[in-house]
Amino acid sequence: MKNMTGIVVAALGVALAVLSPGIQGQQQSTPPPPQQPQQQGAPTLQGQQQPATPAEAPKVDPEEEKAYKEFFDLKPDDYDKQIELGEAFVKQYPQSRYDETVYGRLTNAYYNKQQPEKMYAAADKALALNPDDVAVLVLAGWVIPHSYDPNDPESQRRLEKAESYEKHALEIIPKLPKPPALTDEQFASAKARYESMAHSGLGLVYFRQQKAEDSVKELEQATAGEQTDPVDFLVMGIDLNNLKRYNDAADAFQKCAQIPGPLQDRCKQQADKAKVQAAPPQK
Repeated sequence: MKNMTGIVVAALGVALAVLSPGIQGQQQSTPPPPQQPQQQGAPTLQGQQQPATPAEAPKVDPEEEKAYKEFFDLKPDDYDKQIELGEAFVKQYPQSRYDETVYGRLTNAYYNKQQPEKMYAAADKALALNPDDVAVLVLAGWVIPHSYDPNDPESQRRLEKAESYEKHALEIIPKLPKPPALTDEQFASAKARYESMAHSGLGLVYFRQQKAEDSVKELEQATAGEQTDPVDFLVMGIDLNNLKRYNDAADAFQKCAQIPGPLQDRCKQQADKAKVQAAPPQK
């Protein structure tokens, strides 16, 4: 069973490095695949602008292309530079065909720099350009319930937004066109990761809203694959305890305790408590 910690970053890394639109006429060490014609508004794995028809093709600005290439070529984990160049790019080229991709990558960079407000702002801008940007939908919908602050007056509105993001992502994922750079197996794996993350986000949303049964249903789907998050098992165990399903709660806590990390001891203690509660009373 693989730890899902960091899966958001990994999934977005795949989307950005493999699926982002390329720069016409420029060779790169790991170039993105050429864009394929799609119907207007067709969903994509990450922030791809729909290619214009030849009659509508915009004029190429060499300086814009150069600036985007510099941004695109940054190392996936160079978040400070991504923020610096990305913010400069969207300010300089507010109508660029690359803005959606830039905002998508900024969303991920701000997440990794633990700047949630800026992450939410970048996500809103990416989704304003493409409401079907699956990578941004899944990431934003996953982060909101994990960063939940009950004292924040915006908390309930944000939970509702996260729910709508993840539900929309789950509607889109089965319809995604396969990028030519991925094999069938790689594409199926990428979609499975997104689905798992979306169910994880929904499970946390429902947990925050104290909807234990709904939360369990989502978290069961989130943890059905190989890559799992110990937080999902911990929350599922709490939900099951609240539903008085103590045997199932003990099992969830035990699975959490088997995953290396800071939650191991807590989950083991919770598993032991649930086992005691599940035991029949002594006569």
